[in-house]
Amino acid sequence: MKSQILNWIKEADEFLEKGDVVQASEKYYKAAEEAVKLLAKTLNLQDILQKVMKNGRWSSTLLFEGARAISPEMYSVWSDAWYLHIYGFHEMRLTYEEVKTLSQNIHKIVKMMNII
Repeated sequence: MKSQILNWIKEADEFLEKGDVVQASEKYYKAAEEAVKLLAKTLNLQDILQKVMKNGRWSSTLLFEGARAISPEMYSVWSDAWYLHIYGFHEMRLTYEEVKTLSQNIHKIVKMMNII
């Protein structure tokens, strides 16, 4: 999963460089979503994982809880990824410059993935 997360970031960068901010936004979001899940499992965040098991899936609420439980930095990354997902992908309202700026925070996932 770690390699897939890093690959999504790479793909997002490529979409962004082509000017496809919609697809870039979604790839950055997917990388952050899976990073939250992987780090929650790796760090054995039982409170979060038990809620996921009870619900049968990850919800946006649990992803926010998980990101917050991982670290303030991960919460910041996740918040930016969520913003990209809603306003960059679904609403298609973000400019290249806005996505480029937000992507800088998403790239912190690369460093986080090096610890596992």
